[in-house]
Amino acid sequence: MANPTAAMLVIGDEILSGRTRDSNMHYLAGELTKHGIDLKEARMVSDDHAAIVAAVKHLSAAYDHIFTSGGIGPTHDDITADCIAAAFDRSIDVRDDARALLAAHYERTGSELNQARLRMARIPDGATLIENPVSVAPGFTLENVHVMAGVPSIFESMVASILPTLTGGAPLLSQTLRINQGEGEIAGPLFELAKEYPDLMIGSYPFQKDGAHGSNIVIRGTDGTQIDAAMTKLSDLFPE
Repeated sequence: MANPTAAMLVIGDEILSGRTRDSNMHYLAGELTKHGIDLKEARMVSDDHAAIVAAVKHLSAAYDHIFTSGGIGPTHDDITADCIAAAFDRSIDVRDDARALLAAHYERTGSELNQARLRMARIPDGATLIENPVSVAPGFTLENVHVMAGVPSIFESMVASILPTLTGGAPLLSQTLRINQGEGEIAGPLFELAKEYPDLMIGSYPFQKDGAHGSNIVIRGTDGTQIDAAMTKLSDLFPE
């Protein structure tokens, strides 16, 4: 059976303006690969209600899982929770279990659970909470959409919380061979090799360093035996 599929939706003006560099997609891709869930698409959208709703609707219909990052904090521009609720036509309000988590946390830290912080307890109807062991304010899952914070340390902790609850497939394996020839020279034999192994992903990635240039050939798939066989043939084709 094919692995489950996924997409990621990165939300935030600060990403698209270049003010903040996104690292969450890179982290998620690695974790999903190990778990046997194939990340097929990643998008970035601004803090715009209509854009977020449209993206969520499209992606949730196209893939088994959607992972979002950003926009669930305490400020006015944190609108992700409202957009997810709108995408699935659900109401949203402060939920008792989320409020209790925040209340206990701010009592321990000697801070006030004010109206701004209480925004982080607003959860769409029917959603389940995603644990946040870093700063307590939870993410949530609604339908097949997993909604998480944008701060990398919190995002990573939420991924660790949600992944064990998801059914994965076969982890993606890979091997790499560096060839000291340009892509124009190796394209023909590489094309034939790819036709011979249609179940594998064979990618060519050029490099140039210290005056030398060539190609890194990466073979990926879920069948280690096939990867070994393809890598052996690749080495025979380019014995250098």
